[in-house]
Amino acid sequence: MTEEVLYCIGCGASLQTDQPKERGYTPKSAYDKGVESGDLYCQRCFKLRHYNQLEKVQMTPAEFRQILHEISEDDALIVNVIDIFDVQSTIIPALERLVGNNDIVFVANKVDLLPSDVKSSKIEAWLRKYLKDQGFKARNVFLTSAVKNKAIDDLFSFIDQHRKGRNVYIVGVSNVGKSTLINSMLRAQGFSDSVITTSQFPGTTLDLIKIPFDEASDLIDTPGILKDSQMTTLLDYKSIEQILPQKRIKPRTFQLNPGQSLFLGGMARFDYLEGAKQGVTVYLSNQVDIHRRKTEGSDEFLAKHQGDLLTPPSASEVERFPDLVSQVYTIKEPCDLVIAGLGWLSIKKPGKVAIYAPKAVDIFQRKPLI
Repeated sequence: MTEEVLYCIGCGASLQTDQPKERGYTPKSAYDKGVESGDLYCQRCFKLRHYNQLEKVQMTPAEFRQILHEISEDDALIVNVIDIFDVQSTIIPALERLVGNNDIVFVANKVDLLPSDVKSSKIEAWLRKYLKDQGFKARNVFLTSAVKNKAIDDLFSFIDQHRKGRNVYIVGVSNVGKSTLINSMLRAQGFSDSVITTSQFPGTTLDLIKIPFDEASDLIDTPGILKDSQMTTLLDYKSIEQILPQKRIKPRTFQLNPGQSLFLGGMARFDYLEGAKQGVTVYLSNQVDIHRRKTEGSDEFLAKHQGDLLTPPSASEVERFPDLVSQVYTIKEPCDLVIAGLGWLSIKKPGKVAIYAPKAVDIFQRKPLI
């Protein structure tokens, strides 16, 4: 008789008690206790939930391709969760090709991080236009805060009404708040505790996590897609906690003349090259210090202070943190310059500017979000 396979309710990995370094490991004593209580977690998720410690476990490309194949073969409703604080780098470009004719609902999470005077209607209009311009056919768009429970009931009601007996897949890149969003929806439906493991660490869901809607269909959390083009992929967990906003951001405006620069920690630099004096507003985590100084000598300033005065990266990360390379932009109308996984700068007047960041990190120029 084949032994029943049990799964971690935190990350979805199949549980095993023989190989401590492999996915789904839990000590035999904890496994037996979990079977009795129904509280089944792998050791990795147990440490993450109770001690906020993360043990790295890699998902192979073959495993991830299999998950994508399963989604593409299913007649389902797709919910793409994106980070309103990092829109361009958290939208999955090939999503429509991946899901075929399945409907897609876009959920912009973390709206509670935006300044309080920003109107939701303006953000939603901006996002709908952006999605349309990128060729997406959105079944609907929601602005949510999984932490503050904003619009959670409306989102769940829409999903329940339009799934029509189909599975619902929650997809998105790492760190957009997928698992937190699902837990918020479940709590709103009467679940008393968080079912899915949540943390600030990218890639904490390792496999499909299926939560039954009814006898025929499930709400399914999928592993976050790790994107190498985001700043978070270059940093350790402590630094990731520092650059990912946890509270409502406070925009910081600096009056700049040509020949002045802004350091965003030690991760990026903004140079004002040409133009009239103007205010440049920076939107990023309140925990990241911004240093204004003259552009002359800035390379030497970074070399001397990166890892102490200019953090992140931390002192232990500096040696392996990539060199900063420049991209020059001629600004003709108000725009945002977005540094993927970090934040953005808002520029109102014409001029010539440069952004310095690691080569692998994407920089986007867009119409102002705010």
